Amino acid sequence: MGYDGEGAAGSGLDRLASVNLNLLVPLLALLEERSVTRAAERVGLSQPAMSHALTRMRRLLGDDLVVRQGAGVTLTPRAQELIAPLRSALQQTARIVDFPCFDPATDQRVITIAMTTSTAFVVGPRLTRLIAERAPRATLRLRTITVPTEATFTDKGVDVVLISEGHFSPYPRERLYDDRCVVVASPDTPPDASALDLLTAQPHIVVDTDRRVFPYSVLEERGVPYRVGTLISDFLLVPCLVARAGGVALLRHRVAAAMQALVDLRIEEFPFPIPGLGIDMVWNPRLTDQYFVEWLRALLFDVARHL
Repeated sequence: MGYDGEGAAGSGLDRLASVNLNLLVPLLALLEERSVTRAAERVGLSQPAMSHALTRMRRLLGDDLVVRQGAGVTLTPRAQELIAPLRSALQQTARIVDFPCFDPATDQRVITIAMTTSTAFVVGPRLTRLIAERAPRATLRLRTITVPTEATFTDKGVDVVLISEGHFSPYPRERLYDDRCVVVASPDTPPDASALDLLTAQPHIVVDTDRRVFPYSVLEERGVPYRVGTLISDFLLVPCLVARAGGVALLRHRVAAAMQALVDLRIEEFPFPIPGLGIDMVWNPRLTDQYFVEWLRALLFDVARHL
């Protein structure tokens, strides 16, 4: 017994009796969110309660933890050192305590999935139906994004981000479904015109962004002449304009196929070999509920299988 007591004293475990361990969860939230408001929302505290907890954390650790810098806040060196070991300790504690498994039949959480508008057009309907059927008390929140930033993968309560394989992710990714680029044109175009004929003869409807749709660089490398007739800011208006106003556009096959249920579109394969445009899943690295992750991952694959 004496040996065990000495071991506990030597490791500092005896001092934990005087420490409020309930502060560790909001502390991690604060260090990861770098915002008292967002941290409070994440752990279910009011902002005054979170500010009070911050004061106690500073007293406990003898460090300011977060300091104002311009319009935002920054972490002290001590706070930055705490993130990895604190996250690891809390994850291990959750496994030791062995909280009840995620129960989709009764869980009332908000399930947040970020994706582009075009991806939402493809997966949104079935995803919404499956969430309603399998997690009837949960709320699905679809966040539409354009080009993801590093904050996209962790901010605003996001659980998982669906991004094109062409976009960068600082975290591991897993393929959800494959896609490819196709040529879409009005059904009034000459039926014997090939995809290459359509691309050279018809005015193009192009999304007006700084980042040109990838296959255009392939056309330019091969010296294929084309003319941009219309620039538009909303990606999902492209197939509608093509079908009803004429012209040609480059579009994801999944979007074009789904849009055919709404407008009459001619779809042809892109005339040159190009890499695919698959959609990947990137999970929020702060999400520690593995039961929920496994359930949602299986549901997303179910959505993809029926595309």
